[in-house]
Amino acid sequence: MVLMDESLLYKVALKIGGDEAVKIVGELKKRGKATEEELAKTTGIRLNEIRKILIRLHNFSLVTSENVQDPQSGWLIFYWRLQEDQLQSIIKAQKRRILEKLKARLEFEKTHDFFFCNDKHCGRYTFEEAVENFFRCPQCGGTLQHFDNSKIIEFLEKKVESLKEELEHE
Repeated sequence: MVLMDESLLYKVALKIGGDEAVKIVGELKKRGKATEEELAKTTGIRLNEIRKILIRLHNFSLVTSENVQDPQSGWLIFYWRLQEDQLQSIIKAQKRRILEKLKARLEFEKTHDFFFCNDKHCGRYTFEEAVENFFRCPQCGGTLQHFDNSKIIEFLEKKVESLKEELEHE
């Protein structure tokens, strides 16, 4: 269970901030908490990049900071630490966002007629776009033909249903 969560933690970090985020998360996992300067020193990542990535990770609630005032300088020191307990809620929120995008795409597919030309490099066009171009491909000039998107609709419906069920059982 711990290895799976750790692997998942690194996958989420990779999606949020790339390889450098994985290094930062690994360092925070090892240390418990660290300042931006400590992270820059141990990871070799520039300080301004560390800050950008920490903010991104913070926006997803994967890390949090504790602010302590330096008694000598009076400046605030930020100690960053992981919030591994937020990992599942981050994933669930991402799944909800994906579900909304899939629903929007499904609705778009259901409410539009599409046309295409035989050249694979040319795109697919809505009925309105096809009419504007007199049913000629705007890229190659070929004749546009009706495109049957029923397989796309079927695929999207299955994905939406699958993701809904997944979210209900979490």
